[in-house]
Amino acid sequence: MGDIIKLLSESVANQIAAGEVVQRPASAVKELMENAVDAGATEIMLIIKDAGKTMIQVVDNGCGMSDRDARMCFERHATSKIKSANDLLAIRTLGFRGEALASIASISQVELKSKRTEDDIGTSIQIHGSEFISQEAVSCSDGTAVIIKNLFYNVPARRNFLKSNTLELKYIMEEFNRVALVHPDISFKLYNQDKILIQLSPSNLKQRLVALLGSSYNQRLIPVQQESNLVNLTGFIGKPEFARKTRGEQYFFANGRFIKNPYLNHAVENAFQELIMKDTFPTYFIYLEVDPSSIDVNIHPTKTEINFQDAKSIYAILNAAIKQSIGRYNLTPALDFETEKSLDLPPLPKDHPITPPTIRINPEYNPFEKQTRPQMEFNYKVSGSERGVQWQQLYDPLKEIHPRQIEVPDLEESVYPIIQVENKFLVTQIQQGVVIVDQQAAHERILYEKFIQQEKNGSDGAQKLLLPLTIQLSPDDSQMILDLSDSLSQAGFDVSEFGKNTFVVHSAPSGVESSEIQLLIEGILEAYKSETDGFKNKGAHQLARTMARRLSIKHGRHLNPRESSALFSDLLRCAAPDITPEGKPTMYLLDFDELGKKFKHTT
Repeated sequence: MGDIIKLLSESVANQIAAGEVVQRPASAVKELMENAVDAGATEIMLIIKDAGKTMIQVVDNGCGMSDRDARMCFERHATSKIKSANDLLAIRTLGFRGEALASIASISQVELKSKRTEDDIGTSIQIHGSEFISQEAVSCSDGTAVIIKNLFYNVPARRNFLKSNTLELKYIMEEFNRVALVHPDISFKLYNQDKILIQLSPSNLKQRLVALLGSSYNQRLIPVQQESNLVNLTGFIGKPEFARKTRGEQYFFANGRFIKNPYLNHAVENAFQELIMKDTFPTYFIYLEVDPSSIDVNIHPTKTEINFQDAKSIYAILNAAIKQSIGRYNLTPALDFETEKSLDLPPLPKDHPITPPTIRINPEYNPFEKQTRPQMEFNYKVSGSERGVQWQQLYDPLKEIHPRQIEVPDLEESVYPIIQVENKFLVTQIQQGVVIVDQQAAHERILYEKFIQQEKNGSDGAQKLLLPLTIQLSPDDSQMILDLSDSLSQAGFDVSEFGKNTFVVHSAPSGVESSEIQLLIEGILEAYKSETDGFKNKGAHQLARTMARRLSIKHGRHLNPRESSALFSDLLRCAAPDITPEGKPTMYLLDFDELGKKFKHTT
């Protein structure tokens, strides 16, 4: 038997490396933008077509490369950042492995143009699938421009696994944001299909956050800052009331590099414990500066996972800093005991006449005479006829509905009150036993069927706003709301683009208050991000489920007797009153036989 172990060819080795480094168009965007930052660029432009499948171009005004460096940058393990193994312990740049361009060139058609400031002429190189095509002198601007065409053209199996353009564009914008958020001093532009999506001017960190996320975040963010010998923390967290259903807006950066770290994420979420609802996640943008020798950034090809030498101490410092910021900025107004605000009077106008205060005396006042304090009167009257109409109208339509064989009592002979327990459950008696209703789950079912019916009615289910509402979204949310325009229109929203990530809402589904619209639309976009393909397939049903979850009466909300009765009535009118849109139970029946067994009664 002959030898069976052989060396891989250079092109095959590069394609295997590409499988780790370049998983989708967004991976190539990340590598090219990080190279531009490392080149000292102050202006970076990203241009994409067909969500990066057809073309990705990154143009920067950085230091540029010589003829030799331009050719060498496509060789595997060719890097300007590392000379010895010890250099790995002092990494502060973003790209240092020397794999990115070689891997990208092995699975695409690449053209690079680069020129240094001190050179009169630049160089142009073309490589297709690891095959060197040409290198020639060209006239070009200072800096570097890299064009990637037909990504995965020679690996069709990989190309077939790419998602829809909408989803791939979302991944690209995420990578763009990660680089832009850590370098607010750099100007960034993003073009998609020859249309500018994002344009960022040099700014401070908060201005950069607001530019990317929308003007509403100007009031939603709380600063975080903590210095120590081990780590310096800066950044912002979102106020607890703006916690989201998805983890999309959670960012850690270590020494200028985006990282993922579940352990530190737990430190932040633990600090928000009991301040946010269950199954919601806080927003945060946390920047950590540590000694480079105390972290290992070389444990994963994408360099997003790192190890900290003293992770426990960093956890404790981060957790304490978050709690301190929440306590300082979030819930209560600041009290300043050194200044009495009521005495902050404006100065009198010049030449204003000064008059002494006047004192009026009541000569008949007797301080020893007992005063009778007038009693407050409560005037709450419900006539007998009103009570009869209320209960009769409430339950008459229910006699034809029997969820899970629950029998509707003859309310003309016997009427039972509905009691709210722990501001979560509604309890009442029917002929068979005791019914316990989850108020939030019940309201989700009611709203879901209402929105589905409105979608079937089209514009008949929408209400015009007295004053059109202007909302501003982040650039990636702006792109998604355009993708969802048909679904939103069917649901009763009339939304028009106003320019620069701003939209005007002219109408909304019936029953939705103007004050709820922005958060409702943001919730719909969150759901769309978490399951884009499923959202499109299910269409109106997914949209109705999302709106029902967002607008439903939550646990902890007190309901008066009239509200409790209306909720119970509306639930039993539903086509499927016993389950939520997700299939969870809305009610539980404890029949009298079962109740008797609990007390060991005999019939």
